[in-house]
Amino acid sequence: MARHPSRGASADEDRTPTVYDVADRASVSIATVSRVLRTPDAVREATRARVLDAVRDLGYVPSGNARALAGRKTGVIGLCFPGHDALEEQDRPAPDPGGGVRVVDDRRRGAAPHSPNLYFDEVLRGAEVEAWRRGFALMVAAGRGPARDVIVNDIAGRVDGLAVLARTVSDDLLTHVARRLPVVLLADAARTGAEPPDGLDHVSVDNAAGMQALVTHVVQGLGVRDPGSVVYVAGPADSPDDAERQRGLFAALDAAGVDRSAVPHVRGDFRRDTADRAVTDLLAQRVPRALVCANDQSALGALDALRRRGLRVPDDVYVTGFDGLDVGRFTEPPLTTVAQPMAELGRAAVRAVVDRLSDPGAPLLSARLPVEVLLRESCPPVDTRM
Repeated sequence: MARHPSRGASADEDRTPTVYDVADRASVSIATVSRVLRTPDAVREATRARVLDAVRDLGYVPSGNARALAGRKTGVIGLCFPGHDALEEQDRPAPDPGGGVRVVDDRRRGAAPHSPNLYFDEVLRGAEVEAWRRGFALMVAAGRGPARDVIVNDIAGRVDGLAVLARTVSDDLLTHVARRLPVVLLADAARTGAEPPDGLDHVSVDNAAGMQALVTHVVQGLGVRDPGSVVYVAGPADSPDDAERQRGLFAALDAAGVDRSAVPHVRGDFRRDTADRAVTDLLAQRVPRALVCANDQSALGALDALRRRGLRVPDDVYVTGFDGLDVGRFTEPPLTTVAQPMAELGRAAVRAVVDRLSDPGAPLLSARLPVEVLLRESCPPVDTRM
């Protein structure tokens, strides 16, 4: 009997090894090889080790194109955070490719203008973990300005499903892409109904409730009620997260009988450097009792500005953030914040995509993850305030 042309006890040195070669070497079926490579936790440890040894010995690399043609699937999930990693032009010479060392006096540089977006890093980490657990690879796309729609449309042709940060892509494009593959929205503005807009699955965190609880602590617990004593350092005007957090801010003010129109807003845009400048300008006019920041990066910028002015936190000014970035535990003083499950948000988005692939007719998902208010020294509990 003639052997299959691509099978053999071992791969010849002059041809590329195939899945059949791996199966023969490990004495398993090609289905088992596929399971080991796609969902390794679903295979017994001894079998998994045998298959991986064969893969290593033969130098086998799975063919994504072949897999896509065979199953009409790519095994890839897309994650779109358009513009989050875009860099602006800087007046610096190109690095010398020959190497070398520069010694720089960095004492007065202040906050880096392009601080890493730690929120997206955490979401991405969770998405990567869940994609691996489910046997998928993760493709991350970013774009800015007019390029973002082009990039999203392009990545949609390379993946089985897509998770997109809400309001970063046009509704028309999302509707177009959703005709071809599952699309899950991360974060969105407040809705009155439980069903996600545009017939898409949706995962978010409880931004409004978290901010409401935090501001209630500031205005009722700590008694910061005087007109203009609270200033909100807002995020981008088109941010769904900021819209939700402002809704929680207003709910807390209304419940405490504080005139919401007496609470000024300065625009921090979720960036440390932008918030630093905005708070610096504010302090040139007056010093509020509390700075409620739309995210932790903005709070870090506020702390920078207050420190340069010689103002003490929390003695002179309370400062709060939102996100729960790990860096907040190590600021001086440690930052009071609302911790949202950022990594779990990424995991939930990937789960929603995979579940939709498995059951296209399932009811629409509208998941809202809980948050936790962490009271630290920058805006302490009532019984420990200075």
